[in-house]
Amino acid sequence: MVYVTRGLLEVLVDIAEEADPEGVTLSLAASAAGDLDGADDLSPETPVFTDFYLPDAGRSVSAVFGVDLSTPPGQTHGRFVSHPTGGRSVSLEDDLHAVVFVAIPPWEADTVRAFDRAGIQQEMTVIDAEPPQEQWQ
Repeated sequence: MVYVTRGLLEVLVDIAEEADPEGVTLSLAASAAGDLDGADDLSPETPVFTDFYLPDAGRSVSAVFGVDLSTPPGQTHGRFVSHPTGGRSVSLEDDLHAVVFVAIPPWEADTVRAFDRAGIQQEMTVIDAEPPQEQWQ
């Protein structure tokens, strides 16, 4: 079972629609359900996809120094890809993570499917939960 917040899923679909006819690839991160407001039905350690990282962040630094600032250190938990011309499955060009979310037109949350790294569709549950507000110090 793959869990994703409704807010994240809606933002991802909006990004895919804005990029159409180009495809989108975004790194996704998960939070523990115990850290979310509204995920009380899940075990506290259950991973829930809550955040994405912009692919263009830090591009100029990466080009000069070879440092990728668009994603945090370590591996992200998942990947979101859009296939504007269709193809509701993982393709050979998709960066395979433990979970890959694939969106196709029409750009709506219910057209998104989750797959494992072998390309096998996974059951996906959308939850109405909010990640904690980040504190800037």
